[in-house]
Amino acid sequence: MSDGGTTRPRRLAAEVEALIEAGTFRPGERLPSSRALARSRRTSVATVMEAYELLADRGLVETRPRSGYFVRARLQDSLGPRREEPATVNEPVAASELAFRVLEQIRDRAVVPFGSAFPSPALFPLPRLAQDLARAARRMDPWRTVEDLSPGSRELRQQVAKRYALHGVAISPEEIVITSGALEALNLCLGAATRPGDIVALESPAFYGALQAAERLGLRVVQVATDPVTGIDLDALDLAIRRHHVKACWLMPNLQNPLGATMSEDKREELVQLLTRHDVPLVEDDVYAELGFGAALRPAKAFDRKGLVMHCSSFSKSLAPGYRVGWCVPGRLRQKVERAKLMTSIATSVPAQEGIAEYLRQGGYDRHLRQLRRTFAHNQARMAACIEAHFPKGTRTSQAQGGYFSWVELPDGCDALELHGRAVSEGISVAPGPMFSSSAGFTRAIRLNYGHPWDARLEKAVAKLGALARRRARD
Repeated sequence: MSDGGTTRPRRLAAEVEALIEAGTFRPGERLPSSRALARSRRTSVATVMEAYELLADRGLVETRPRSGYFVRARLQDSLGPRREEPATVNEPVAASELAFRVLEQIRDRAVVPFGSAFPSPALFPLPRLAQDLARAARRMDPWRTVEDLSPGSRELRQQVAKRYALHGVAISPEEIVITSGALEALNLCLGAATRPGDIVALESPAFYGALQAAERLGLRVVQVATDPVTGIDLDALDLAIRRHHVKACWLMPNLQNPLGATMSEDKREELVQLLTRHDVPLVEDDVYAELGFGAALRPAKAFDRKGLVMHCSSFSKSLAPGYRVGWCVPGRLRQKVERAKLMTSIATSVPAQEGIAEYLRQGGYDRHLRQLRRTFAHNQARMAACIEAHFPKGTRTSQAQGGYFSWVELPDGCDALELHGRAVSEGISVAPGPMFSSSAGFTRAIRLNYGHPWDARLEKAVAKLGALARRRARD
């Protein structure tokens, strides 16, 4: 049939989206009830509900208990394209101290965790995971503790390979190395691709963990201009590779931290082609792959034909925080990564691997992800509305298509480090922009985490931050 059950909701969702874009339904307005829209479009309530759910998954609308569906608020002054000066090498890298201070602050439950890099553990199915872990541990053969040394549990690697297949990427279990979280995977891959003194290309701004890894490995860093919407500037990256003899790249094509930028699939393919021409390995940091509000995009690894792309991810941001189970697909450097794993941490917790494998085998992961994405989309809308209401005029913020971070650029007169200090005294943590730069740049930017259950306490904290920023902007 040409108009099957799955096509009708998608068509209706596209029509409603067009009405939203045209301004017929404005941000914050309630959409027609499912019954009313079903009557007007001569379709079923189930079709309308599925269409609204598709829009909710993409972050265009939000549900409010006992109230219906509403168009998500969007910050009017959002970040747009920008270009920066040609990239220069910064050495030595010394990025850890500020990051350590911020991480120390978020350990206190009394502190509002806007500066945290982690979503709330309350949003994850931890009781179900505990049951699966206990079930897997009871029937685990003791010899698995030896057999599952690097590259890790065969069952978990098979389940991870199935997740790749769902996203249209053919990866065999033998290509996967299980690690103690994504950060270990990323560090192992970067170490395998470089030697002390080499130059590595990062985004600007960059995930502070990449800066810390470069610092620990004795690497020099060149940060390349990155668009808040579309990702790294490929022309600038090409120039940096040729000018500075870059030996590896650590990039986040998907929901880049801290900007939230997402590269299109065409641009990801172009990126891989560029790196292939230069024979430069890519450490692909893809920890937010499952948290996009729209259709899933294939990783850069999907376009890799030479084994140059070292894809890294984990379950820490999407399913099991605290279990510290991640993985990588190191391509042509797999053996080197496996041996480095054996020489450092030897193996990842076998019970944790088996527990997650059991959870994936039993099903329910995608249902959990849909709810998690919806929560983040709702929280993003609430934070955007609060920023618009309380922050000084001229504030600009990202509108990421997923994840749980907002990158906020403050107007002239504001200082991120000063705001950070004042916020801490008020019991609020923020991540100041300089912690994402090897040259202590982005002095007017902060990253805010909305990955916690939204409530009046968080609303008041955003209002307080806005008041602090307004006071400095007036000075």
